[in-house]
Amino acid sequence: MRQTRRDFLRHATLAACAAAIPQSAFAATPFEDLIAKVARRQLLPDTYPETEIWGYDGLVPAPEIRVTQGDRVRRRFRNEVPDPSSVHWHGIRIDNAMDGVSGLTQEAVAPGGTFDYDFVVPDAGTYWYHAHNRSYEQVARGLRGALIVEEVDGPDIDREEVIVLEDWLLDPESGQLFDNFEQPMMMSHGGRTGNFITTNGRYDLTLPAQRNERIRLRIINAASARIFPLRLSGFSGWTVAVDGMPTGQPQSVDGELILGPAQRVDLIVDVTEDEGGTAQLLRIGDDDQLTPLVSFLVNGTASSVPRGKPLPLPPNPAAHAPDLADARDLRLVMSGGAMGRMQSALLGGERLGFRQLAQAGKFWALNDVAEMTYTPLADLSLNEPVRLKIENQTVFPHAMHLHGMHFRELRPDGAFVDALAGRQPAFDDHVTQPLQHLLMESAACDARIEVLRLARHAGLVRHRGSPLSSVRHGAFALSTRAAQLGRRPSNRRQPRLWTGEAAAGFAVE
Repeated sequence: MRQTRRDFLRHATLAACAAAIPQSAFAATPFEDLIAKVARRQLLPDTYPETEIWGYDGLVPAPEIRVTQGDRVRRRFRNEVPDPSSVHWHGIRIDNAMDGVSGLTQEAVAPGGTFDYDFVVPDAGTYWYHAHNRSYEQVARGLRGALIVEEVDGPDIDREEVIVLEDWLLDPESGQLFDNFEQPMMMSHGGRTGNFITTNGRYDLTLPAQRNERIRLRIINAASARIFPLRLSGFSGWTVAVDGMPTGQPQSVDGELILGPAQRVDLIVDVTEDEGGTAQLLRIGDDDQLTPLVSFLVNGTASSVPRGKPLPLPPNPAAHAPDLADARDLRLVMSGGAMGRMQSALLGGERLGFRQLAQAGKFWALNDVAEMTYTPLADLSLNEPVRLKIENQTVFPHAMHLHGMHFRELRPDGAFVDALAGRQPAFDDHVTQPLQHLLMESAACDARIEVLRLARHAGLVRHRGSPLSSVRHGAFALSTRAAQLGRRPSNRRQPRLWTGEAAAGFAVE
Protein backbone atom coordinates (compact mmCIF):
# COMPACT_ATOMS: atom_id res chain seq x y z
CA MET A 1 0.00 0.00 0.00
CA ARG A 2 1.32 3.43 -0.93
CA GLN A 3 2.24 5.59 2.03
CA THR A 4 1.22 9.23 1.72
CA ARG A 5 3.09 12.18 3.20
CA ARG A 6 0.26 12.52 5.72
CA ASP A 7 0.68 8.89 6.78
CA PHE A 8 4.42 9.40 7.14
CA LEU A 9 3.97 12.48 9.33
CA ARG A 10 1.38 10.74 11.47
CA HIS A 11 3.53 7.69 12.06
CA ALA A 12 6.68 9.72 12.64
CA THR A 13 5.02 11.89 15.25
CA LEU A 14 3.49 9.00 17.15
CA ALA A 15 6.76 7.08 17.06
CA ALA A 16 8.71 10.06 18.35
CA CYS A 17 6.28 10.66 21.18
CA ALA A 18 6.21 6.98 22.13
CA ALA A 19 9.98 6.77 22.11
CA ALA A 20 10.21 9.71 24.49
CA ILE A 21 7.96 8.08 27.10
CA PRO A 22 9.58 5.38 29.24
CA GLN A 23 7.59 2.22 29.81
CA SER A 24 7.76 2.84 33.53
CA ALA A 25 5.37 5.75 33.04
CA PHE A 26 2.55 3.32 32.47
CA ALA A 27 3.02 1.52 35.76
CA ALA A 28 0.10 1.89 38.12
CA THR A 29 0.42 4.84 40.49
CA PRO A 30 -2.14 5.93 43.06
CA PHE A 31 -4.38 8.92 42.51
CA GLU A 32 -3.57 12.00 44.57
CA ASP A 33 -6.37 14.31 45.63
CA LEU A 34 -6.63 17.79 44.12
CA ILE A 35 -9.36 19.63 45.98
CA ALA A 36 -10.95 22.91 44.92
CA LYS A 37 -12.13 24.59 48.11
CA VAL A 38 -13.09 27.92 49.60
CA ALA A 39 -10.40 29.30 51.90
CA ARG A 40 -9.01 32.54 53.28
CA ARG A 41 -5.48 33.74 52.55
CA GLN A 42 -3.46 36.79 53.49
CA LEU A 43 -2.97 38.52 50.14
CA LEU A 44 -2.82 42.11 51.34
CA PRO A 45 -0.57 43.53 54.09
CA ASP A 46 -1.29 42.37 57.63
CA THR A 47 -3.36 45.47 58.40
CA TYR A 48 -6.06 43.97 56.15
CA PRO A 49 -8.16 40.88 56.88
CA GLU A 50 -7.58 37.63 55.01
CA THR A 51 -9.21 37.48 51.57
CA GLU A 52 -11.71 34.75 50.74
CA ILE A 53 -10.43 32.85 47.70
CA TRP A 54 -11.04 29.63 45.84
CA GLY A 55 -7.89 27.56 45.73
CA TYR A 56 -6.74 24.03 44.98
CA ASP A 57 -6.13 22.54 48.42
CA GLY A 58 -7.09 26.01 49.66
CA LEU A 59 -3.77 27.55 48.57
CA VAL A 60 -2.79 30.54 46.40
CA PRO A 61 -1.15 29.76 44.13
CA ALA A 62 -2.16 26.11 44.06
CA PRO A 63 0.32 23.41 45.10
CA GLU A 64 3.06 23.06 42.51
CA ILE A 65 2.87 19.81 40.57
CA ARG A 66 6.39 18.76 39.53
CA VAL A 67 7.17 15.68 37.44
CA THR A 68 9.82 14.51 34.99
CA GLN A 69 9.24 14.30 31.25
CA GLY A 70 7.51 11.02 30.46
CA ASP A 71 5.98 10.67 33.95
CA ARG A 72 2.38 9.76 34.57
CA VAL A 73 0.15 12.27 36.39
CA ARG A 74 -2.90 10.99 38.24
CA ARG A 75 -5.08 13.45 40.14
CA ARG A 76 -8.55 12.90 41.59
CA PHE A 77 -10.23 16.26 41.37
CA ARG A 78 -12.69 16.91 44.19
CA ASN A 79 -14.94 19.93 43.82
CA GLU A 80 -15.77 21.64 47.11
CA VAL A 81 -16.52 25.10 45.70
CA PRO A 82 -20.16 26.13 45.17
CA ASP A 83 -19.99 26.05 41.37
CA PRO A 84 -19.37 23.25 38.84
CA SER A 85 -15.73 23.16 37.79
CA SER A 86 -13.04 21.24 35.90
CA VAL A 87 -9.25 21.30 35.57
CA HIS A 88 -7.41 22.20 32.36
CA TRP A 89 -3.73 21.18 32.08
CA HIS A 90 -2.63 24.17 30.07
CA GLY A 91 -0.18 23.52 27.24
CA ILE A 92 0.20 19.77 27.88
CA ARG A 93 -0.22 17.49 24.82
CA ILE A 94 -2.52 14.92 26.33
CA ASP A 95 -5.56 12.90 25.35
CA ASN A 96 -8.50 15.09 24.51
CA ALA A 97 -10.60 13.40 27.21
CA MET A 98 -8.14 14.63 29.86
CA ASP A 99 -8.04 18.25 28.67
CA GLY A 100 -10.57 19.40 31.25
CA VAL A 101 -12.69 21.73 29.10
CA SER A 102 -16.15 21.49 30.60
CA GLY A 103 -18.90 21.31 28.03
CA LEU A 104 -16.52 20.11 25.33
CA THR A 105 -14.35 17.25 26.60
CA GLN A 106 -16.18 16.49 29.87
CA GLU A 107 -19.10 17.47 32.01
CA ALA A 108 -18.28 20.08 34.62
CA VAL A 109 -17.83 18.43 38.01
CA ALA A 110 -20.75 19.37 40.27
CA PRO A 111 -20.12 20.57 43.83
CA GLY A 112 -19.32 17.49 45.89
CA GLY A 113 -18.36 15.47 42.80
CA THR A 114 -15.07 14.02 41.57
CA PHE A 115 -13.26 13.41 38.28
CA ASP A 116 -10.08 11.39 37.67
CA TYR A 117 -7.38 12.92 35.48
CA ASP A 118 -4.80 10.42 34.25
CA PHE A 119 -2.20 11.26 31.61
CA VAL A 120 1.47 11.05 30.63
CA VAL A 121 3.43 14.26 29.98
CA PRO A 122 5.39 14.02 26.71
CA ASP A 123 7.08 17.43 26.80
CA ALA A 124 9.38 19.05 29.33
CA GLY A 125 8.67 22.69 30.17
CA THR A 126 6.80 25.21 32.29
CA TYR A 127 3.03 24.75 32.24
CA TRP A 128 0.13 25.45 34.56
CA TYR A 129 -3.29 24.15 35.51
CA HIS A 130 -6.48 26.05 36.19
CA ALA A 131 -10.26 25.90 36.31
CA HIS A 132 -12.02 25.68 32.94
CA ASN A 133 -15.67 26.34 33.74
CA ARG A 134 -16.72 29.95 34.13
CA SER A 135 -12.99 30.57 33.98
CA TYR A 136 -13.33 34.33 33.95
CA GLU A 137 -14.58 33.95 37.53
CA GLN A 138 -12.97 30.76 38.85
CA VAL A 139 -9.45 31.59 37.72
CA ALA A 140 -9.84 35.12 39.05
CA ARG A 141 -10.90 33.66 42.43
CA GLY A 142 -7.62 31.71 42.61
CA LEU A 143 -8.03 28.27 40.96
CA ARG A 144 -4.60 28.24 39.27
CA GLY A 145 -1.20 26.68 39.89
CA ALA A 146 2.12 25.69 38.32
CA LEU A 147 2.76 22.40 36.53
CA ILE A 148 6.49 21.86 36.03
CA VAL A 149 7.86 19.10 33.80
CA GLU A 150 11.59 18.67 34.29
CA GLU A 151 13.97 17.60 31.55
CA VAL A 152 15.59 14.22 32.00
CA ASP A 153 18.91 16.02 31.45
CA GLY A 154 18.39 19.56 32.71
CA PRO A 155 20.50 22.70 32.28
CA ASP A 156 23.58 23.66 34.30
CA ILE A 157 22.14 25.96 36.97
CA ASP A 158 22.57 26.54 40.68
CA ARG A 159 18.84 26.55 41.42
CA GLU A 160 15.47 27.52 39.97
CA GLU A 161 12.52 29.64 41.07
CA VAL A 162 8.92 29.31 39.87
CA ILE A 163 7.30 32.75 39.64
CA VAL A 164 3.48 32.79 39.42
CA LEU A 165 2.08 36.23 38.59
CA GLU A 166 -1.54 36.89 39.61
CA ASP A 167 -3.78 39.90 39.93
CA TRP A 168 -6.90 40.44 42.01
CA LEU A 169 -9.77 42.92 41.89
CA LEU A 170 -10.22 43.74 45.57
CA ASP A 171 -12.39 46.10 47.56
CA PRO A 172 -9.86 48.52 49.12
CA GLU A 173 -11.96 48.78 52.27
CA SER A 174 -12.74 45.12 53.03
CA GLY A 175 -9.90 43.43 51.16
CA GLN A 176 -12.40 41.02 49.55
CA LEU A 177 -12.89 40.20 45.88
CA PHE A 178 -15.40 42.34 44.06
CA ASP A 179 -18.26 40.03 43.01
CA ASN A 180 -18.80 41.68 39.64
CA PHE A 181 -17.45 39.04 37.27
CA GLU A 182 -20.19 39.58 34.71
CA GLN A 183 -20.05 43.36 34.72
CA PRO A 184 -20.69 44.48 31.10
CA MET A 185 -17.91 47.07 31.15
CA MET A 186 -15.33 44.36 31.82
CA MET A 187 -16.85 41.96 29.32
CA SER A 188 -16.81 44.50 26.52
CA HIS A 189 -13.41 46.05 27.21
CA GLY A 190 -10.06 44.53 28.12
CA GLY A 191 -11.35 42.04 30.65
CA ARG A 192 -11.24 41.84 34.42
CA THR A 193 -7.94 43.51 35.26
CA GLY A 194 -7.14 43.53 38.95
CA ASN A 195 -6.04 46.42 41.15
CA PHE A 196 -3.62 44.33 43.21
CA ILE A 197 -0.82 42.03 42.07
CA THR A 198 0.70 39.12 43.93
CA THR A 199 3.72 36.98 43.12
CA ASN A 200 3.50 33.45 44.48
CA GLY A 201 0.63 34.71 46.63
CA ARG A 202 2.74 37.52 48.17
CA TYR A 203 2.64 41.26 47.62
CA ASP A 204 6.26 41.57 48.77
CA LEU A 205 8.04 38.40 47.60
CA THR A 206 11.71 38.49 48.60
CA LEU A 207 14.22 35.75 47.82
CA PRO A 208 17.94 35.28 48.57
CA ALA A 209 20.62 35.33 45.88
CA GLN A 210 24.38 35.39 45.44
CA ARG A 211 26.54 37.29 42.99
CA ASN A 212 27.26 35.23 39.84
CA GLU A 213 24.68 32.66 40.88
CA ARG A 214 22.90 31.06 37.91
CA ILE A 215 19.12 30.75 38.39
CA ARG A 216 16.40 29.37 36.15
CA LEU A 217 13.31 31.55 36.39
CA ARG A 218 10.07 29.88 35.32
CA ILE A 219 7.62 32.80 34.99
CA ILE A 220 3.88 32.11 34.60
CA ASN A 221 1.29 34.79 33.84
CA ALA A 222 -1.72 33.32 35.67
CA ALA A 223 -3.77 36.52 35.58
CA SER A 224 -7.15 36.50 33.89
CA ALA A 225 -6.60 39.45 31.60
CA ARG A 226 -3.49 41.42 32.55
CA ILE A 227 -0.58 41.68 30.13
CA PHE A 228 2.72 41.85 32.02
CA PRO A 229 5.60 43.89 30.53
CA LEU A 230 8.67 42.75 32.51
CA ARG A 231 12.27 43.87 32.93
CA LEU A 232 15.31 42.47 34.75
CA SER A 233 17.51 44.54 37.03
CA GLY A 234 20.76 43.22 38.50
CA PHE A 235 20.74 40.21 36.18
CA SER A 236 22.05 39.21 32.81
CA GLY A 237 19.78 36.65 31.24
CA TRP A 238 18.66 34.54 28.33
CA THR A 239 15.27 33.25 27.22
CA VAL A 240 15.51 29.47 26.84
CA ALA A 241 11.84 28.45 26.46
CA VAL A 242 8.46 30.00 25.69
CA ASP A 243 5.18 28.31 26.62
CA GLY A 244 7.13 25.22 27.63
CA MET A 245 8.91 24.84 24.29
CA PRO A 246 12.68 25.44 23.98
CA THR A 247 13.73 28.38 21.82
CA GLY A 248 16.73 26.56 20.46
CA GLN A 249 19.62 28.94 20.83
CA PRO A 250 19.13 31.00 24.04
CA GLN A 251 18.06 34.58 23.32
CA SER A 252 19.68 37.41 25.24
CA VAL A 253 17.24 39.44 27.35
CA ASP A 254 18.16 43.02 26.56
CA GLY A 255 14.93 44.93 27.05
CA GLU A 256 11.40 44.20 28.14
CA LEU A 257 9.63 40.87 28.07
CA ILE A 258 5.89 40.83 27.40
CA LEU A 259 3.76 37.99 28.77
CA GLY A 260 0.11 37.77 27.75
CA PRO A 261 -2.47 35.98 29.90
CA ALA A 262 -1.55 32.30 30.38
CA GLN A 263 1.84 32.70 28.71
CA ARG A 264 5.03 31.33 30.25
CA VAL A 265 8.70 32.03 29.76
CA ASP A 266 11.82 30.26 31.04
CA LEU A 267 14.86 32.44 31.69
CA ILE A 268 18.36 31.48 32.75
CA VAL A 269 19.84 34.47 34.57
CA ASP A 270 23.14 35.28 36.22
CA VAL A 271 23.13 37.60 39.24
CA THR A 272 25.27 40.66 38.39
CA GLU A 273 24.26 42.81 41.37
CA ASP A 274 26.97 43.39 43.99
CA GLU A 275 26.81 41.86 47.46
CA GLY A 276 24.50 43.88 49.69
CA GLY A 277 22.42 45.04 46.74
CA THR A 278 19.07 43.88 45.36
CA ALA A 279 18.40 42.27 41.99
CA GLN A 280 14.80 42.49 40.80
CA LEU A 281 12.17 41.23 38.41
CA LEU A 282 10.24 44.39 37.59
CA ARG A 283 6.83 45.17 36.10
CA ILE A 284 6.60 48.11 33.72
CA GLY A 285 3.41 50.02 34.54
CA ASP A 286 1.19 52.02 32.19
CA ASP A 287 3.04 55.15 33.31
CA ASP A 288 6.41 53.45 32.65
CA GLN A 289 6.99 53.25 36.37
CA LEU A 290 8.94 50.18 37.49
CA THR A 291 7.48 48.08 40.30
CA PRO A 292 9.30 45.09 41.79
CA LEU A 293 7.50 41.76 41.50
CA VAL A 294 10.35 39.82 43.11
CA SER A 295 13.32 41.21 45.03
CA PHE A 296 16.47 39.09 45.27
CA LEU A 297 18.68 40.14 48.19
CA VAL A 298 22.31 39.49 47.25
CA ASN A 299 24.02 38.20 50.39
CA GLY A 300 27.14 36.44 49.11
CA THR A 301 29.12 35.34 46.06
CA ALA A 302 28.57 32.02 44.31
CA SER A 303 31.52 32.33 41.95
CA SER A 304 34.38 34.72 41.41
CA VAL A 305 33.67 34.94 37.67
CA PRO A 306 30.44 34.85 35.66
CA ARG A 307 29.63 31.95 33.36
CA GLY A 308 29.21 32.14 29.63
CA LYS A 309 26.08 31.78 27.52
CA PRO A 310 24.00 28.73 28.56
CA LEU A 311 23.55 25.77 26.30
CA PRO A 312 20.17 25.22 24.60
CA LEU A 313 17.56 23.13 26.37
CA PRO A 314 17.02 19.70 24.82
CA PRO A 315 14.21 19.82 22.22
CA ASN A 316 10.87 18.20 22.87
CA PRO A 317 9.78 15.38 20.55
CA ALA A 318 8.20 15.91 17.13
CA ALA A 319 8.90 19.62 17.03
CA HIS A 320 10.10 19.87 13.43
CA ALA A 321 8.14 21.90 10.90
CA PRO A 322 6.28 20.03 8.18
CA ASP A 323 6.25 20.96 4.54
CA LEU A 324 3.83 23.86 4.06
CA ALA A 325 3.59 23.53 0.30
CA ASP A 326 0.19 21.86 0.49
CA ALA A 327 -0.96 23.44 3.76
CA ARG A 328 -4.59 24.47 3.90
CA ASP A 329 -5.36 28.18 4.38
CA LEU A 330 -7.90 29.16 7.06
CA ARG A 331 -9.10 32.58 8.14
CA LEU A 332 -10.42 33.76 11.52
CA VAL A 333 -11.72 37.31 12.00
CA MET A 334 -12.17 38.69 15.51
CA SER A 335 -14.68 41.50 15.91
CA GLY A 336 -16.72 43.22 18.60
CA GLY A 337 -16.03 44.81 21.95
CA ALA A 338 -16.58 48.38 23.00
CA MET A 339 -15.61 51.01 20.42
CA GLY A 340 -15.38 48.26 17.83
CA ARG A 341 -16.64 48.09 14.28
CA MET A 342 -19.00 45.12 14.68
CA GLN A 343 -22.51 46.23 13.75
CA SER A 344 -24.13 42.81 14.05
CA ALA A 345 -23.38 39.08 14.36
CA LEU A 346 -25.13 35.73 14.37
CA LEU A 347 -26.45 34.34 17.65
CA GLY A 348 -28.57 31.20 17.69
CA GLY A 349 -28.79 31.39 13.91
CA GLU A 350 -30.36 34.86 14.05
CA ARG A 351 -28.61 38.08 13.07
CA LEU A 352 -28.70 40.57 15.93
CA GLY A 353 -27.45 44.13 16.19
CA PHE A 354 -24.68 44.99 18.64
CA ARG A 355 -27.10 46.44 21.19
CA GLN A 356 -29.16 43.22 21.13
CA LEU A 357 -26.01 41.13 21.44
CA ALA A 358 -24.88 43.21 24.43
CA GLN A 359 -28.23 42.68 26.12
CA ALA A 360 -27.66 38.92 25.71
CA GLY A 361 -24.17 39.24 27.24
CA LYS A 362 -22.40 38.69 23.92
CA PHE A 363 -19.85 41.31 22.91
CA TRP A 364 -17.45 39.43 20.64
CA ALA A 365 -17.56 37.34 17.49
CA LEU A 366 -15.29 35.08 15.48
CA ASN A 367 -16.09 34.90 11.77
CA ASP A 368 -19.35 36.78 12.43
CA VAL A 369 -20.64 34.27 15.04
CA ALA A 370 -21.02 35.35 18.68
CA GLU A 371 -21.03 31.87 20.22
CA MET A 372 -19.50 28.43 19.95
CA THR A 373 -20.86 26.94 16.76
CA TYR A 374 -22.03 23.43 15.99
CA THR A 375 -19.97 23.51 12.81
CA PRO A 376 -16.20 23.36 13.21
CA LEU A 377 -13.97 25.91 11.56
CA ALA A 378 -12.22 23.07 9.77
CA ASP A 379 -12.15 19.30 9.52
CA LEU A 380 -8.50 18.29 9.70
CA SER A 381 -6.48 15.12 9.67
CA LEU A 382 -4.05 14.33 12.47
CA ASN A 383 -0.73 16.10 11.76
CA GLU A 384 -2.15 17.98 8.79
CA PRO A 385 -0.38 21.35 8.51
CA VAL A 386 -2.48 24.46 8.01
CA ARG A 387 -1.91 28.19 7.78
CA LEU A 388 -4.36 30.11 9.93
CA LYS A 389 -4.68 33.86 9.39
CA ILE A 390 -6.15 35.66 12.39
CA GLU A 391 -7.34 39.25 12.00
CA ASN A 392 -8.01 41.31 15.10
CA GLN A 393 -10.55 43.97 14.14
CA THR A 394 -11.16 45.03 17.74
CA VAL A 395 -9.45 47.86 19.62
CA PHE A 396 -8.10 45.52 22.31
CA PRO A 397 -5.22 43.04 22.34
CA HIS A 398 -6.22 39.38 22.67
CA ALA A 399 -4.22 36.40 23.86
CA MET A 400 -5.02 33.39 21.69
CA HIS A 401 -4.68 29.82 22.98
CA LEU A 402 -4.97 26.82 20.69
CA HIS A 403 -6.13 23.77 22.61
CA GLY A 404 -4.36 20.60 21.54
CA MET A 405 -2.08 22.26 19.04
CA HIS A 406 1.29 23.95 18.81
CA PHE A 407 2.02 26.68 16.33
CA ARG A 408 4.60 29.07 15.00
CA GLU A 409 3.89 32.63 13.96
CA LEU A 410 4.76 33.67 10.41
CA ARG A 411 5.46 37.14 9.05
CA PRO A 412 3.61 38.22 5.89
CA ASP A 413 6.72 37.30 3.91
CA GLY A 414 6.60 33.77 5.34
CA ALA A 415 9.54 34.16 7.73
CA PHE A 416 9.18 33.04 11.31
CA VAL A 417 8.61 35.69 13.97
CA ASP A 418 10.52 35.69 17.21
CA ALA A 419 8.23 33.99 19.68
CA LEU A 420 8.58 36.44 22.51
CA ALA A 421 9.20 39.91 21.25
CA GLY A 422 8.15 39.93 17.60
CA ARG A 423 11.73 40.28 16.36
CA GLN A 424 13.08 38.38 13.42
CA PRO A 425 15.40 35.67 14.77
CA ALA A 426 19.04 36.21 14.02
CA PHE A 427 19.93 32.56 14.41
CA ASP A 428 19.14 29.25 12.78
CA ASP A 429 15.83 27.45 12.47
CA HIS A 430 16.19 25.77 15.86
CA VAL A 431 14.39 28.80 17.27
CA THR A 432 11.24 27.82 15.46
CA GLN A 433 9.91 25.61 18.19
CA PRO A 434 6.14 25.50 18.54
CA LEU A 435 4.23 27.73 20.92
CA GLN A 436 0.85 27.67 22.59
CA HIS A 437 -0.01 31.35 22.69
CA LEU A 438 -0.16 34.37 20.47
CA LEU A 439 -0.69 37.89 21.74
CA MET A 440 -2.69 39.72 19.07
CA GLU A 441 -2.36 43.48 19.03
CA SER A 442 -5.40 45.67 18.54
CA ALA A 443 -7.23 46.99 15.51
CA ALA A 444 -6.56 45.28 12.24
CA CYS A 445 -3.43 43.45 13.28
CA ASP A 446 -3.15 40.09 11.61
CA ALA A 447 -0.95 37.08 12.13
CA ARG A 448 -0.40 33.96 10.08
CA ILE A 449 -0.01 30.85 12.14
CA GLU A 450 1.46 27.61 10.98
CA VAL A 451 -0.22 24.84 12.95
CA LEU A 452 2.47 22.23 13.39
CA ARG A 453 0.55 19.32 14.73
CA LEU A 454 -2.77 18.34 16.20
CA ALA A 455 -1.12 16.16 18.74
CA ARG A 456 -3.86 14.67 20.87
CA HIS A 457 -4.94 11.18 19.96
CA ALA A 458 -7.78 10.67 17.52
CA GLY A 459 -10.79 8.52 18.30
CA LEU A 460 -11.44 9.76 21.84
CA VAL A 461 -14.86 10.22 23.36
CA ARG A 462 -16.04 13.75 23.93
CA HIS A 463 -18.79 15.16 26.05
CA ARG A 464 -22.11 14.27 24.44
CA GLY A 465 -23.31 17.86 24.64
CA SER A 466 -20.32 19.17 22.70
CA PRO A 467 -21.08 21.16 19.56
CA LEU A 468 -18.68 18.79 17.82
CA SER A 469 -20.24 15.61 19.19
CA SER A 470 -21.22 14.45 15.72
CA VAL A 471 -17.61 14.48 14.59
CA ARG A 472 -15.98 11.07 14.71
CA HIS A 473 -12.72 12.01 16.34
CA GLY A 474 -10.98 14.64 18.43
CA ALA A 475 -12.41 18.10 19.03
CA PHE A 476 -10.16 21.07 19.66
CA ALA A 477 -10.67 24.75 20.01
CA LEU A 478 -9.15 28.19 19.70
CA SER A 479 -10.43 30.86 22.03
CA THR A 480 -9.68 34.47 22.83
CA ARG A 481 -8.92 35.33 26.43
CA ALA A 482 -7.78 38.91 26.88
CA ALA A 483 -11.32 40.23 27.33
CA GLN A 484 -13.53 38.36 29.77
CA LEU A 485 -16.70 37.56 27.95
CA GLY A 486 -20.18 36.13 28.27
CA ARG A 487 -22.65 35.23 30.96
CA ARG A 488 -23.45 32.03 32.69
CA PRO A 489 -25.62 30.08 30.23
CA SER A 490 -29.15 29.43 31.38
CA ASN A 491 -28.90 25.98 29.80
CA ARG A 492 -26.37 24.08 31.90
CA ARG A 493 -25.66 21.70 29.03
CA GLN A 494 -24.72 24.52 26.70
CA PRO A 495 -21.16 23.92 25.48
CA ARG A 496 -18.72 26.24 27.15
CA LEU A 497 -15.18 27.13 26.30
CA TRP A 498 -14.03 29.95 28.51
CA THR A 499 -17.75 30.38 29.00
CA GLY A 500 -19.42 32.86 26.73
CA GLU A 501 -16.33 33.76 24.76
CA ALA A 502 -16.24 33.68 21.03
CA ALA A 503 -14.52 30.45 20.09
CA ALA A 504 -13.79 28.38 17.02
CA GLY A 505 -13.63 24.61 16.98
CA PHE A 506 -11.50 22.19 14.99
CA ALA A 507 -12.46 18.61 14.29
CA VAL A 508 -9.57 16.20 13.81
CA GLU A 509 -9.69 12.76 12.21
